[in-house]
Parts: sequence; C-alpha cells; structure tokens
Amino acid sequence: MQIAVLTFDGFNEMDSFIAAAILNRMKAHGWAAHITSPTEHVTSLNGVTVRRQKPLEFAAEADVVLIGSGNKTRDIAADLDLLSRIRLDPSRQLVGAQCSGTLLLAKLGLIGDLPACTDLTTKPWVIEAGVKVIDAPFVAHGNVATAGGCLASQYLATWVIARGASMRNAEEAIHYAAPVGEKAFYVERAVAAVAPFITQASTIAA
Repeated sequence: MQIAVLTFDGFNEMDSFIAAAILNRMKAHGWAAHITSPTEHVTSLNGVTVRRQKPLEFAAEADVVLIGSGNKTRDIAADLDLLSRIRLDPSRQLVGAQCSGTLLLAKLGLIGDLPACTDLTTKPWVIEAGVKVIDAPFVAHGNVATAGGCLASQYLATWVIARGASMRNAEEAIHYAAPVGEKAFYVERAVAAVAPFITQASTIAA
C-alpha cells in the first residue's frame, strides 16, 4: 500500500506526522506512507520545515490519500490551480481528511451531502461549503473518511490499516504507539471509533 499524506505550507505537524508514523508500522507488509507536498519544502504552522518525499501528483497513483490540516487551508481551498493538481478517485482509493483537510475534500467534490467531521475552528467554513458537520471524531462513508481534532489522526490510521489489512493489524499499530499503562484503553477507543465503519465486504487487499 502506497500512502500519500498531503502536507501543505502551514501544516499541523500532528496531522501529518502521527498518521504517517502509525501507518509506517506496516512497513513489513510492504506499506509506505509519504509526506506529499506541492513544493520541495513545506513549513508547518509552528515553523518546522521539512522536505517532501513525494510530489503532489503522487496522490493520483497512491492507494491511500490522507489530507491533513493547517493554518493556510482556506487559501489552498481557494487556489483552483493547486486544487486541479489533486486528482483523487475514491472508487479505487481510500481517501481521508482531518480537520481543515475536510474543507479541501468538500472543495474537491468528494463529500457532497454526506455528514463529515472537522475541527471546531474549521466547522463554520465546512458548513459554508455545503457540508453537514457532525459532533464526532470520525466518520466514514465507503472509501471516504473524515476526522475532527488533531489527535483524531490515530483514527484515520486505524481505519486505513483495518481496511487495507485487518483490524488486528490496526490494533497492533495503535498498541505500539499508545502510552505505557494505557495501551489497552487506546486500542479499545480506536477500535470503537472505527469498527462501525468496517465490514468484511469493505476490506480491501493490501
């Protein structure tokens, strides 16, 4: 599984790095999560500059695409040239977005009238884009998922691993990352958030 973690200037480190780190626990299964950006370097909202691993166009060929948030998302959502470079196909890809990344999914026409999750700051903008926002950390409709809140990145990662491999693999990845003494709690919470949206029929081959 090749995974594009879309990361733009002004990105939230927790969105991109937590999801990528958990998903890369699946390296032994041939998985790889890549920081994917429109420019060679991107700088986070806290001033951390990183070099991209893949160009934005990689999203079109990836098996999974996750869109993180940032403090420049509204500008990105209004940049039609940039949006035109993001080519996604939920019929063959798993597509997820977190916080203000949900606004980009809406602008790309991938949410429609389905209920979605986002953070409290972005909520008015997503509603303005015509999306019904629900008070939940995670929701999925087929191959498209949204999450709200920085630490909800663990739920996106859990969903991707459960869909691309198995819930057992997802539990193991979350167990590794969870705090000592709270591992069972974190695993149970992640499974509870994601399991209602996982069915045998929806599992895809890794």
